[in-house]
Amino acid sequence: MIALPFSVRIAPPSESTAFQCRNRRKIKSSSVELNGIGIPRSNQSLPSLRRREAAAIVISAGILQFARFAVAACEFASAKSGLEYCDKVVGTGPPAVQGQLIKAHYVGRLENGKVFDSSYDRGKPLTFRIGVGEVIKGWDEGILGGNGIPGMLAGGKRQLRIPPALGYGQRGAGCRGGSCIIPPDSILLFDVEFVGEV
Repeated sequence: MIALPFSVRIAPPSESTAFQCRNRRKIKSSSVELNGIGIPRSNQSLPSLRRREAAAIVISAGILQFARFAVAACEFASAKSGLEYCDKVVGTGPPAVQGQLIKAHYVGRLENGKVFDSSYDRGKPLTFRIGVGEVIKGWDEGILGGNGIPGMLAGGKRQLRIPPALGYGQRGAGCRGGSCIIPPDSILLFDVEFVGEV
């Protein structure tokens, strides 16, 4: 069930029903009220029609709320290296240059959808030199470009599907006591936001 960011109250159909608008003037009519914002209606409507209208508002709002959080399907393009990418937002700033110190936000997931790391959760982007091996090869190629992949521009958001050879390979990552945060031979999914040069 989806939680809605507002509540609906049916006002009785009497002439004395009053509510306040944002500009604080009072309006008398029967109404449906959404968090203090009244939607006036004709007094000639039947109470059953008011219930239907309220139900329609709630259902419509639920659909809009769901659509707001639905993840748009991303059609990936493939590079010769096996890296796949999909641009969610093409940036408008300057491109990354090899060796440049840049900032990038990211969310890293396994194929099963489990998030293993997120710079957003820490509240600050990752700072690193691009194209010099400070991050996994899939990141260098996915941000800097190459092998048929265009480089990202500052402000851009891109989804990367990184094969094991360009990720952590057979060793995995975060392994302790026979358990790994990123298991060996994992395909990694990253949502990357190239913030820009430091």
